[in-house]
Amino acid sequence: MVDNSARRWWALVAIAASVLVVGLDLTVLNLALPTISNDLHASTSDLQWVSDAYSLVLAAAMLPAGLLGDRLGRKKVLLTALVLFGASSAACAYASGISELIAARAVLGIGAAAIFPLSLSVIPVLFISFPIGPIVGGYLLDNFWWGSVFLINVPVVALALIAVAFLLPESRSERRPSVDVVGVVLSSAGLAGLTYGFIRAGQSSWTNPAALATIATGVVVLAILVGWERWLTRRYAADDDGTPRGGGFGGIRPLIELKLFRSAGFTWGTALATLVSFAMFGILFAMPLYFQEVRGVNAMGSGLRLLPMIGGMVIGMIGGTRLASPRKGADGAPPSPPRVNAKALVTVGFTLMAAALGVGATTTISSGTGFAAAWFAVFGLGLGLAMPQAMNAALSALSAERSGSGSAAISALRQVGATIGVAVLGTVLDSVYRSHLAVTHLPAAAAATAKSSVVEGVSIAHRLGSAALLGSTRSAFVTGLDAMLWACGGIALVSAILALIFLPRRAEGAPGAVPVGDTGPAAVGETGAERAELEV
Repeated sequence: MVDNSARRWWALVAIAASVLVVGLDLTVLNLALPTISNDLHASTSDLQWVSDAYSLVLAAAMLPAGLLGDRLGRKKVLLTALVLFGASSAACAYASGISELIAARAVLGIGAAAIFPLSLSVIPVLFISFPIGPIVGGYLLDNFWWGSVFLINVPVVALALIAVAFLLPESRSERRPSVDVVGVVLSSAGLAGLTYGFIRAGQSSWTNPAALATIATGVVVLAILVGWERWLTRRYAADDDGTPRGGGFGGIRPLIELKLFRSAGFTWGTALATLVSFAMFGILFAMPLYFQEVRGVNAMGSGLRLLPMIGGMVIGMIGGTRLASPRKGADGAPPSPPRVNAKALVTVGFTLMAAALGVGATTTISSGTGFAAAWFAVFGLGLGLAMPQAMNAALSALSAERSGSGSAAISALRQVGATIGVAVLGTVLDSVYRSHLAVTHLPAAAAATAKSSVVEGVSIAHRLGSAALLGSTRSAFVTGLDAMLWACGGIALVSAILALIFLPRRAEGAPGAVPVGDTGPAAVGETGAERAELEV
């Protein structure tokens, strides 16, 4: 008979193996975008959909995946998700066209929906995947075809399946709530409308009636979602222990527990963690394109150039955790307050990110590797300070009874941030690039292709042997990159101000809450009805 402590450690191993799959996929994809664009003749908006199809479905499916785990068994749902993730990774690897790849990425998001919330328990695993991803991805892209960056998921999924099957105990909720189908449909439709509208606006213009109508429709649908969830919450009227007063509404549990947002720590911690997705977009999506298409380095070189950000991130995370941890009292005295509170660390972290992005926004065609490494490292330092503490502010407001739904809500909103960030900031990059590219001397078909992406522009310039077009393509892309980095920096600066004004000085410390930096067996077992037995 394995004791409870050992079982929690083995559960942590199984969770870590599952989360590592998602972390690798997130870090290697961006390196592959230039190659995918070249091989599949994908435009910038196509590349946005390669990213957005995954994050859109992931955001929409994450909350219902948690409810399915409650009904059917969390281990069973996790095993199914891993199989789906592995199969769709193989489908991505062998996609013969951009439409097939986008569709496979959408299915990949369904599989990730049951896995991703686990990352809140084992955030350091994601940090491990960051340095591994660029190196592994760069090696694969330089030596194999682009599909290998997806195929690498398959053996990792196989190991995760074995770990979950043999190490993770099954658990399910004693009560089996019905799935909020209306909420799922409304959230999916609203996000799809917003995302499609922003990308359509980037392809045509911000005055395009169809784009504006789609964005407006998305906003209206999401507003209806909020109203529906408020009404359903009142009808459900659940106590903290999940027992409905008055029978609820057909046993349907609300998709989103709006009462969680009464907590300032949860609301602003979640909002700031979401805004990080916006700030990171400029580096993770656009900089690999800059390195490979403007500077002419290979995929491995591009991946290695991301490592200073990882180093800064690790230093920030370790330093921030130590500064935010209570100090041990002398001679058995109670612990002293932490040296620096979370509010200050998050504010300083976002300020550093804003400053780094501002410097990055002065990038030119001839900027050297040292220049990029310097501002990458400062950005990573700010990220390492801000992100864990913002997450901790949100998680510490959750009681054990609400940790499952709360964690899923945090993860879902972060994915919403990533989805809208790719759409909005990608539109900024694409619009500026298209408006600054000089193609008046080209045939109409060639001009349209060159405007579709920097990869196609560089490819056409090489085929035509046109130094003028090559220079214009690279210059236009860098102009768009700088505009996008200014936007990212502005978002980071606004986030710093919001943290300074609204984030509580101290974690609210709901019973059963565990700091995000704690990843020992207690962290897995104490948050949310034995996290070792998993609220997916």
